[in-house]
Amino acid sequence: MNLDALNASLADTPFAGKLHHYATIASTNTEAMRQASAGAETWSVYVAEEQTAGRGRGAHAWHSSEGDGLYFSVVLRPNLNMADALWLSLAAGLAAHDAIAKVIGVKPDVRWPNDLMLTENGVSKKFGGILIETQTDGDRLRHAVVGIGINVNHADFPAELADIATSLRLAAGQEHSREELLAEMLRCLHDEVVRLESTWPPDAAIVPRLEAASTWLRGKAVRVTDHDNPAQNYTGTTAGLNARGFLLVKTAEGLRTVVSGGVREA
Repeated sequence: MNLDALNASLADTPFAGKLHHYATIASTNTEAMRQASAGAETWSVYVAEEQTAGRGRGAHAWHSSEGDGLYFSVVLRPNLNMADALWLSLAAGLAAHDAIAKVIGVKPDVRWPNDLMLTENGVSKKFGGILIETQTDGDRLRHAVVGIGINVNHADFPAELADIATSLRLAAGQEHSREELLAEMLRCLHDEVVRLESTWPPDAAIVPRLEAASTWLRGKAVRVTDHDNPAQNYTGTTAGLNARGFLLVKTAEGLRTVVSGGVREA
């Protein structure tokens, strides 16, 4: 990664002088949370060439091969209640969508709440994900870390991931500048967080744009799985978001709210 080029492109942003780069790290989110608790500045960025213990939602591992992807975490102190923290994840998904569309020229499909998908030969595959971790002060957020992993220049994947994972390189047919994409993603993230804090309730600011960026919010036949309690699995059709940003699914038994569990195409 060309740090000089990246720092120069961020000179006029709140991220200037706050970029921390690692050749290898266990998890950028773990490091960012540690630094945030120690008083790291808001908008501090922790980016790695490789993660040895990258994490996704629900304690899933994240494949982070060296030099191919973007693996970074940002320290935030948003003016939000903990009850509204899901909106931060949805705003980050919009930021990633817009940055990738601008820099790469492909439009991802945002799978609620935090996956970035592309269609390859008619099959929807994941190429990126978002992990939000928080520390609270009563019912308010003391700080939050937005972690984003993007498969950028991966040419292939381990056998166990080949059927479900893809990359921007595979989608667009060429390699891309990780520095350019990271700079644009940070700019878009800043804009989305500012918009989220200043426009409340967030429905008007986020939901219409998210629905335009996602086929998963309305009219999608899905199955909702709870790995800890398979007896609670169910299928239905997505019916938008509630006032807190949780996904609504219309089932044969009535309308259900997805609070936890994975959402996959039925």
